[in-house]
Amino acid sequence: MEPAAEDLLLEAHESIEAARSYRRELQQRLRGLHQARKQIKESAALTRDVLEQHFSDLKGTLRKLLDERLMALLQEVDTIEQESIKPLDECQKLIEHGVSTADDLLQEGESAVQGGVGDENETLCSFTKKASHIQLDSLPEVPSLVDVPCLSAQLDDCLLTILKNQIFSHGTVASRPPVQIEELIEKPGGILVRWCKVDDDFVPQDYRLQCRRSTASHFEDVYVGSETEFIVLQIDPNIDYQFRVCARGDGRQEWSPWSIPQTGRTTLVPHEWTPGLEGYSLSSRRNIALRNDSQSSGVLYSKAPTYFCGQTLTFRIETVGQSDRRDSLGVCVEQQNGYDSLQRDKAVCISTNGAVFVNGKEMTNQLPAVTTGSTVTFDMEIVQLGPAKDAGNFKLRVTISSNNREVVFDWVLDQSCGSLYFGCSFSYPGWKVLVF
Repeated sequence: MEPAAEDLLLEAHESIEAARSYRRELQQRLRGLHQARKQIKESAALTRDVLEQHFSDLKGTLRKLLDERLMALLQEVDTIEQESIKPLDECQKLIEHGVSTADDLLQEGESAVQGGVGDENETLCSFTKKASHIQLDSLPEVPSLVDVPCLSAQLDDCLLTILKNQIFSHGTVASRPPVQIEELIEKPGGILVRWCKVDDDFVPQDYRLQCRRSTASHFEDVYVGSETEFIVLQIDPNIDYQFRVCARGDGRQEWSPWSIPQTGRTTLVPHEWTPGLEGYSLSSRRNIALRNDSQSSGVLYSKAPTYFCGQTLTFRIETVGQSDRRDSLGVCVEQQNGYDSLQRDKAVCISTNGAVFVNGKEMTNQLPAVTTGSTVTFDMEIVQLGPAKDAGNFKLRVTISSNNREVVFDWVLDQSCGSLYFGCSFSYPGWKVLVF
């Protein structure tokens, strides 16, 4: 085959491959369009359902409140009516009794007068005597119309105006949430969730993060605050979890729409303390250790060497006890029983007073003393100066951070280490530390 033909054939194959790649890209973008269309339609349908349910509930609540107010006002009318009619009824009974007495007296008097004077004098005397005992000039007082209640309903028409303005401004439809989840980073037994604001005009005051297992039906709150990242702990490895976040604007009470849910998982097993060591009590997940009142001392190690270079190991001090210079938080190559502190060979640690120790020797640089709520982090990366098999040529660059300060140094080891143990030791009770 002539060179020109070979070039043409090669060019043709390249064009075919370019066409295939172009088609793949177009198909991928087409799938993206389908997903976008699906998200728009599903979110629109969900929004319609939420609006219809909300306004249906609102109408029912308003109807109930109006009925309750109507019943209260009608009850008030009944009470005023009954209390006002009662004295009138009593006065009416008194007047009717007087009319009846007057009728009897008139009948008796007319009968006595018709009998004339004579034998009937005794009847006349009896009548006049009876009439004198009846107070014919005593009349019950009847209240005038201005002195009795005249009920009326006072209804302020401005309520309709207020309700109209409130109803017409109630609720909004947002085309996109003001915050979105930016990153999900796996951690041992947890996931670090980071989010960011995507609406430049939105001024956030607080954020609200929720989480659920992918098989669960309801989200649960895991964080409310002003930070833009949070480590969700108690995450089971190799299980999908969904996360969503919303925000509350400055000076507002209501929360914004939720972000698009993001799915994440961790493949890293959670850090655990070794159970059974006298002197320490552990939580059910074994990630929290409490120095108890036991007189026994020693180093509490991790159950396994679960810390790997490139990760961040975090200790968070939940409560504090009395400090001692032999206290320690740190990592080590191997478990060594018989020591009461990590201030020894093949270990790096920080004491509760802030002193940093490398292979049992105190550094000149010092960190702040730990207090309740303090977070101490260890970050390590491999620094390879020569063949890994050569003794003394394996180094780890260690960064220990605490209370916004850090120290950085190289930790020389006589052997390579793929993973490390972590540990702690406290001389006095009351110290509680969470590891993640």
